Formats: sequence, C-alpha cells, structure tokens
Amino acid sequence: MVTVRPEIEAGYNWRMSAITLPARSEAHPHLRSLNVMRDLPQVADLIETCFANTMDGEGLRYVRDLRRAGYDAGIRGWAARVSESASLPLTGYVWEEGGTIVGNASMIPFGHQRQRIYLIANVAVHPDHRRRGIARTLTERALIHARQRRAEAVWLHVRSDNAGALKLYEGLGFVERARRTLWHVASSAPAPPETPNISIRPRHPRYWPAQRSWLQRFYSDELAWHRPWSLAVLKPGFWNWLYLFFVDLNIQQWAAIKDGRLQAVLAYLPNGREQELFAAAGPGSDPQALTALLFHARRSLSQRPQLSLEFPAGVYDEEIRSAGFEAHRTLVWMRASAAT
Repeated sequence: MVTVRPEIEAGYNWRMSAITLPARSEAHPHLRSLNVMRDLPQVADLIETCFANTMDGEGLRYVRDLRRAGYDAGIRGWAARVSESASLPLTGYVWEEGGTIVGNASMIPFGHQRQRIYLIANVAVHPDHRRRGIARTLTERALIHARQRRAEAVWLHVRSDNAGALKLYEGLGFVERARRTLWHVASSAPAPPETPNISIRPRHPRYWPAQRSWLQRFYSDELAWHRPWSLAVLKPGFWNWLYLFFVDLNIQQWAAIKDGRLQAVLAYLPNGREQELFAAAGPGSDPQALTALLFHARRSLSQRPQLSLEFPAGVYDEEIRSAGFEAHRTLVWMRASAAT
C-alpha cells in the first residue's frame, strides 16, 4: 500500500457536510471557513492531487461531482441529489495563500441516538506546502468547531500504514477504537470451487438470533453512527420484508451449515455503485465456512458490480483472501472527546 503523509489524510469519506460564510482567524490569517459557492473546484483539485494514488472509483466519482457542482449555478440542486448519501449542508475549513487553497479539512455531522457526532475527513495539504503544521492547525480548528456545537465525539479514520498521521492525531488526543479492512474481489480471482462438507442454503429465520449476536462481534455498535442503515434490516419478519419492498432494497442472505450446525451467515446489501457483504460467524465456527459463503456470493452475484466486504483487520484474513478477495485498505478509526 502507498503510504500517505499525515498532512494529506484524515480519512476516506467522500461526503461533505454545512454552508458557512468565510471566517478568518487572527492567529492564522490563512485559515478560514469553506465557502461552497466558490471553493468547491479548488477543494476538488486539492483532494485529487493529494489522494490520487489511493482513491477508489467512488472517490474519483465524488471529486468529479464536487468539481462539476462548483461550476454549476444550481449547486443547491446538486446538494439535493446527494442528500441520501451526505449530511447537508456542507461545511469545513480551508487554508488559503495567494488566492489558492492549499489545505482542506471537511467536517461531516452525524446524528445518532440524540447525540451529535462529527467526522473529520479529507484533511489535505498540497505537497508544496507540507511540514508547516497546516494539517495540525486545520484539525485543531475542526475540534474547536465541534466543541462549540456541543458534539459528543469527533472521529476520523486514517490508513494503518500511515505512521506519521497516526502520531499526529494521537498527539491531538485521538485514540484508536477499531481497525477495519475493506476487501474487494480480486480482478484475477479464479472461479470459486465448491467447499466439501459445508452446505450453503438461504438464511432461515430461525438463524437470526445467532446471526444478530455474531454481527455484533464484527460490526461494533460504537461505529453504528456511520452506517447508512441499521443492521436490523437483516431481521426476518413480515414488516421488515414490507419495508424492504417499498424501499426497493433487494437483500439476499445465505447460511453455511456443517454437520447440521450453523457455522456462518452472509448478507448482501446493494448500496449504490458498490455491493456490500456483511459476514457473521461464531467463536467456534469452522473458518472455512466463511470462505464457502464468499465463494457462493461470487457465484450468485457474478453479474453485479464490485462486491466489497468491510471486516475487522486481522480477523479471517486468510479465509477471505482464499475466497478470491484482496485487501483494498485498512483504516484505523480514531475518536476524540469533544469536551474541552
């Protein structure tokens, strides 16, 4: 993986969030609030310059949309079109020198269980202006912003191979809470074989209690604020089925059985341009059950766009890799209290 310097990374969330008027700091005259009516093209250029080697397709599409919106008089129409995938309106801070934006920090507010949470994302500094403390100043200003708005917590995520960024954010009070790897089907992955002694069948409603318990092992409630929907959508039952029917969400779920015992469960949720998989297995499950389920998903969804699985780093890595997936990136999720 490519190592990205701390000045150009605080995470990979290509959604931004609230329209604010420029406000410069007396202590830092180059620092001001983002102005979405004029800054978006420059911010898009900066993000692309800093993240070009590590952005995925979704990130590239976001940058294109961001740049297009900056030149579009109907920016509010664009904001409405992305409202399902972004917290609106848009906000953040930029570092401007000589009329050029050379630093950026996006702030994305989330509401979860009556609490306000901020995610700091897209912290970027142009290569010609690094090692001057700009990233630190932008992040400190974002923390002040969150505290002024009585946020419960502030989060960011950073690549696990970016030691410099980890040190920077630890110094600002962020504490590691999770490491999660994003897996994609490898482009050269061979055709998946059958796995002996493990049968794959549709998830039966009676498996839900075990599946729910296992999901809680791998998809922490602490990060639930960031998921676009609750994992409760996987629950069986008429009312849940009716809801999924009306929102046109075609979820598929499979169970792996060995010697008459449930070993693992895999759910497929279409999510925009990507297709997400959610895996769950018990402490005593056969690890090969997960491999078998992922093979089955590849066969069943071979005509679908890119399949992805986000999973705790270091857990079932070999089994996932054996199913024809490759690690795209591992992110360290870090949290800081918003309290002064």
